[in-house]
Amino acid sequence: MGKELFDNIPSKVEDLLRDVELGKIGLPDLQRLFVWPDSKVRDLLDSMLKGYPVGYIMLWSSPDEYGNAKHIGGNEKAYKEPDDLVIDGQQRLTALLAALHGTRVRDKNYRDRTIKISFNPLTGEFAVWTQAYERNTEWISSVSSVFEADRNHSVSKFRKSFIRQADEGRRRNDRPELTDEEEDLVEENLNDLLNLGIYTLPTLKISSKADEEDVAEIFVRVSSGGTKLTEKNFIETLLAVFDNEVHSRIDSFCAESRVPKDGTAYNQIIEVDPSHLIRVAVGVGFRHARLKYAYMLLRGKDLKTGITSSKTREENLEMFKRSLDLALNLNNWHAFLNLFGKAGYLKGSIVASTNAVVFSYVLYLIGKYDYKVPPFELNKVITKWIFMSTITGFYTGSTESEVEKQFADLRDVTTAEGFVTYLETAIETRLTDDFFTYSLPSSLEGSSANSPSWFGYVASLIVLGTPMLFSTSPLAQYFAIGASGKKNAVDKHHIYPKSYLTKIGYDNDRDRNQIANFTYLDYNTNIEIGDQAPSEYVAAFRERLGEEGYARTCEDNALPLGFESLEYPVFLAKRRVLMAGTVRKAYERLCE
Repeated sequence: MGKELFDNIPSKVEDLLRDVELGKIGLPDLQRLFVWPDSKVRDLLDSMLKGYPVGYIMLWSSPDEYGNAKHIGGNEKAYKEPDDLVIDGQQRLTALLAALHGTRVRDKNYRDRTIKISFNPLTGEFAVWTQAYERNTEWISSVSSVFEADRNHSVSKFRKSFIRQADEGRRRNDRPELTDEEEDLVEENLNDLLNLGIYTLPTLKISSKADEEDVAEIFVRVSSGGTKLTEKNFIETLLAVFDNEVHSRIDSFCAESRVPKDGTAYNQIIEVDPSHLIRVAVGVGFRHARLKYAYMLLRGKDLKTGITSSKTREENLEMFKRSLDLALNLNNWHAFLNLFGKAGYLKGSIVASTNAVVFSYVLYLIGKYDYKVPPFELNKVITKWIFMSTITGFYTGSTESEVEKQFADLRDVTTAEGFVTYLETAIETRLTDDFFTYSLPSSLEGSSANSPSWFGYVASLIVLGTPMLFSTSPLAQYFAIGASGKKNAVDKHHIYPKSYLTKIGYDNDRDRNQIANFTYLDYNTNIEIGDQAPSEYVAAFRERLGEEGYARTCEDNALPLGFESLEYPVFLAKRRVLMAGTVRKAYERLCE
């Protein structure tokens, strides 16, 4: 028989929650994002009350080499260092702490909030808290109050108070007070609720001798759904263990990226996730793209020799922290994001992949600090890189492999000039005549709302300062912060309206929603055009603009002159070529 890497130790819910609160178990999700909806927390409690299985908890005994590990989280704990780390079941434990103990959690937008699950002691039902349950005297507004009474040894007093209030509520509504049987039912259901504390959760405790690869393999084999342990969660746990200050800085930066405020990480391009910053730090400091290298490095592995040691771990952590300092520097961050604006990508809604932001930022920092490329040259080449990588979907395929290859190529580059030449060559290799003549028009032949080609066309209009169709206002101004109120200031509109196409026989959304059939219009113009046939609405605007103005707006918006009289398939084919031409013009503008 081979080595046993874990023990099965069934644990009671209250024992687990107590160990988390004491710090004996390190639960990182109390300091990070809790993504379950309240309804899922309610369903968890309901399943437990009915005796259904609700999954298991996986712990990892703190490895021997983690001797200096800090407790996860900034609040004071009885245990300064956790004995065990939660590897799976973090959301379940966080949900139970929030619902049963009233612990505050942080949602996906990094806002602190409470989770209140209401309980009806007469029916044994759970419900997500609302004001209606707060006012209803036959409901306990939050189950945490029952568990608090239990900890204070005052459940009997709590039960009598509940019965008294329920009776008062019934009298106000001209209903009879609770019967003896109903009072007995209240006591029985409250006891059942409190028994959730002794509900047994299967708990797998992985040996401290197991390494990260063992842990991941155990997770996959034990999980009934075969879900792979995410590297992201794993790395965040290690970061919280090794240096909670670094972990807190990352969390703060991520939170600030979501809330508009001067002097913070807020931006219009990306809501930063911890994994983004970890990728940047590993890319800049160690020239690696795969997240798996992050936990190897944090554990203290020398990637050249394969040897793990505490000395290497300290050196790797210092390098990680130095690289992270560059990534979190707001001057670097906002200067880089301004280049997305220069490339025409003013909002994250037209950036097809967050990887384009993350790995372009890595190149920007490497170029600035390692190769010391002069600012003007660096800004220009990174702007072109952003434009190329977003419109070609460079970072939407095997991203990590592509970037690993890029890092390997850069090992032979030693000068600022060489770095710029490398990027310029990579750009020119992709944005060729064939790309603009054949590949791009072909990629515009589809109906995907998130097509990099469509987003690239929109970005090109912004680069060129193009006015919207039948307007004198540049499209760019409608992508600026604060441009929209309750109504969208700008709308994506069908050039050949859907209802018109339906009338002439196009009843398939894929045909009607072709990329080449879209343009942006300001709100009033959109309303004016409505569902009219192109020949009808164009006639009115053509008369208003004059022939010269009409020709100019067609050219600006990649519309064939006289498009309103073309057969729909002919119009689409011609417009795709013109849209590709617009993208080429924008690229040439960035090259000037």
